Amino acid sequence: MPTGRLLVIFIVLSLALVCLGIFGIPWSFVILTNIVIFFVSLLDIVLSPSKRELSFERLVPHEMERGISYKIVIDVENASSHDIKYRLVDGLHQSFFRPFPTSGRVQANSSIRMEYETYAPVRGLYKVGNLHVRYRSTLGLWEKQLSVPLEDSIKVIPDMTETKQYLEDAQKFLSYEGIKVRKHKSGVGEFSKIRSYVVGDDPRKINWRQTAKLQEVMTNEYEPEHGKYITILIDCGRMMGAELRQGNRLEKALEAALTVTAAALQKGDYVAVLAFSKKVKVYIPPGKGMSHLQTILQAIYHLEVDAVESNYGEVLHYLQLVQKKRSLLLLFSDIQSFLHEESALLYLKRLRQRHLFLMIGVEDEILRKRGKEAPLTYQQAMVKSMAQQQIMIKRHEKAKWEKQGLLMVEAREEKLATAAVSYYIDMINRGLL
Repeated sequence: MPTGRLLVIFIVLSLALVCLGIFGIPWSFVILTNIVIFFVSLLDIVLSPSKRELSFERLVPHEMERGISYKIVIDVENASSHDIKYRLVDGLHQSFFRPFPTSGRVQANSSIRMEYETYAPVRGLYKVGNLHVRYRSTLGLWEKQLSVPLEDSIKVIPDMTETKQYLEDAQKFLSYEGIKVRKHKSGVGEFSKIRSYVVGDDPRKINWRQTAKLQEVMTNEYEPEHGKYITILIDCGRMMGAELRQGNRLEKALEAALTVTAAALQKGDYVAVLAFSKKVKVYIPPGKGMSHLQTILQAIYHLEVDAVESNYGEVLHYLQLVQKKRSLLLLFSDIQSFLHEESALLYLKRLRQRHLFLMIGVEDEILRKRGKEAPLTYQQAMVKSMAQQQIMIKRHEKAKWEKQGLLMVEAREEKLATAAVSYYIDMINRGLL
């Protein structure tokens, strides 16, 4: 490919020859000058590094969390005796952030390691195709281009930030809206450990011996009985595709479900996961131990929203067949649409005789804001009244379900994982299972 430098040279040369032509220079001089410039440019191609003297190697992370920036490394080796300037475009999927073209310089008989950052907003398994490179000749008159066959794959999984935060510091993670801390109730179950006293702990459980020894108030912590069964249901129906500030409802449900899974597995409980829309899409039988978290993650990382209504009746009927032991059924779905599923209520009444049911959904932020804003015009007053009416209808319908022992909770999108883990721990502590 000719570079801009070569085109500028020919344009300037042409203008100069036209000007000289006014003074009557011979055509032979014009032709000879063009031939010389042309052969110089060809000589530049011949003396520039060949494609065989350049090698490229790509290092990619095999797993990336959705929305998190990662570095991709490309090693460039120049075995020729000339420096090169290059531009490259990597074969990432179009959904990835693509900071291309990326340019650099490699000195003769040397190699460099260049990096660029990218992130993926959509989960799934993606193929990374060929690496496309253009590099300049020695005089910079031409660019050679080549396509390097490098085949890789990247698995984009849900954002695990909240899960890691819980595993690092559960007490700090469970600070619900900065006011109330939900933790294991002390004095119930078997002794677990001695930790620092926090506001809200039972003063009767203070360990005075350790307090005197460490000059810091310490308290005994007890854990409830382990080995309970937790079944997480993830709705992948049409309503879960509603967009939020970051991702959609399904994305938040997956992140919250993985956080609850990590919390339950860390405490020694058994966790099963069932994803569904019109039919059951994925079912992972109950498992124990932190290694089971990887099994669940690899099975659900690629789940997508289906353009169909969720069939709650079928999935609850399926659940009756596969889950025989008493379990906490934790359903992530859209509460607004679920409240109108009368057929689901019949199945849940039967399941309630054996299992404990909790449904968690993302709060409708727009509805909440419309119901609280101060009306300044007649139109705003009507909008507010309609929003308050919808809130009251939902509250009335939830009360009807909760009379049957079916608890329903809504949380803001940024607090969904915190609320889910908090309610799970609260139910375990109260011995409801």
